[in-house]
Amino acid sequence: MRDLQKTDIDLFQLLTDEEFIEIKESFQYTKYHKSEFLINENEEVEYIYFIFSGLVKLSYVTKDVKEHIVSFAYEGWWETDFEAFYKQTKATLTLQCLEDSEIYKISYKDYFHILEKYPLSNYFLDKSINGHIANQRRILSLLTLSPKDRYEQFIKLYPSLLNRIPKSILSLYLGVSRETLSRLYNQHKK
Repeated sequence: MRDLQKTDIDLFQLLTDEEFIEIKESFQYTKYHKSEFLINENEEVEYIYFIFSGLVKLSYVTKDVKEHIVSFAYEGWWETDFEAFYKQTKATLTLQCLEDSEIYKISYKDYFHILEKYPLSNYFLDKSINGHIANQRRILSLLTLSPKDRYEQFIKLYPSLLNRIPKSILSLYLGVSRETLSRLYNQHKK
């Protein structure tokens, strides 16, 4: 069990030491293994997750079992099936570890209690807006960029993830075949 420190999550920098002590018990620390699911489709989404260490992928799986990767989250990022969490409905997405991960999670009830009691709404609004910007950028890249340009954009935006994400998973995220990704990877190395 890891003791939550004020420096572990940037959110806590907005709080006094006393406020941090009051809310730190709302955060549950959990270690997850590679390939383990935090969220499964058609289950209730009780938590929002802060990735302390590790890497996770948020995915949608179609009825014909084709996976579409929505996003990756790694150290310092928050992730969940946001629609299911906020509306308290069943998940349409899955959240799975790509690496062994250490995660702090906070329940729906505690999350909203903290927002009511402490001045943290702007923090989460800022995180939300940055997430929307990233999603819009990703949608536009899928609609308008060539596979080569999508690959180069990914490298530019997330250079530290290139060696952490398996090529088969990255090809799904970029919307290209594994063979195309290998070609792009080899071209980029030259």
